[in-house]
Amino acid sequence: MVNQMTKLLLFALILSLAAVAANPAGAAALAQPAPDFTLPSAAGPNLRLQEQRGRVVMLNFWATWCGPCKREMPQLNRLYTKYRASGFVLMGVNVDEDPANAVGVSTKLGVQFPVLFDSAKKVSKLYDLGTMPSTVLIDRDGHVRYIHKGYKDGFEDMYDQQIAELLRE
Repeated sequence: MVNQMTKLLLFALILSLAAVAANPAGAAALAQPAPDFTLPSAAGPNLRLQEQRGRVVMLNFWATWCGPCKREMPQLNRLYTKYRASGFVLMGVNVDEDPANAVGVSTKLGVQFPVLFDSAKKVSKLYDLGTMPSTVLIDRDGHVRYIHKGYKDGFEDMYDQQIAELLRE
């Protein structure tokens, strides 16, 4: 019996260590608090995630060299316009080294939501995102609820459903 218990405890320890290795400290994980950050914005002032508590937040990590990112922007504009009066915030986190590139592309695409600059890629590393675009949905309590890596036409319908669900909570 003791031998069986020891094996079970050892197995549980190994599973716990594997979970930590799969999700390094600070990386975003579902149902966990979203890692806080402050970034400069194209509009001028710095924006801090923590200040959005009480709202549903979508973080969209993108780059100017990313074709799917640019295809997704009009759909994100539509969602931002549809839900912003209901307590929804969308932040486009650009990872280009030169913020001027992000300003140029976002202006050309008519982006209506705040564009933040993560030139040093600290926030994208904090969220453990290597795919562009990547989208993170955070509930009103500041917990990560959905993570989407990549973009394909039609994802906006899934985003729409998830945003509506989080706004109803």
